[in-house]
Amino acid sequence: MDGYPLLNLFLTMMYLFLWVIWFTLLFRVIADIFRDDGLNGWAKAAWTVFVIVLPFLGVFVYLVARGRGMGGREAARTRELEARHLATAGSAGHAEELARLAELKEHGALTAEEYQRAKDKVLAA
Repeated sequence: MDGYPLLNLFLTMMYLFLWVIWFTLLFRVIADIFRDDGLNGWAKAAWTVFVIVLPFLGVFVYLVARGRGMGGREAARTRELEARHLATAGSAGHAEELARLAELKEHGALTAEEYQRAKDKVLAA
């Protein structure tokens, strides 16, 4: 380790960390450009070219001009995905409940009237 002092190792790790942060920020900006429904196609193309041709200036200008909305758009997207997940999980729960009721009816544990009432209750929920 004589040819590579500890300070150089620290600087190399810091540069690597900064590069990872830079690429993360660059990809988040590009993803935000394409996910933003408020921008038309030409505006998306212009921002993308600006960010790719002049990356440091492009990302800086994008963050100053549109950075405040990035968090709101990400939060809205997260809420939409969670709502979609809950809706899917709820319908899967209803399907499992209906399957359990059908099985109970087949085994004779429920009469046809009890089955219909329970089925209506599950479908109404």
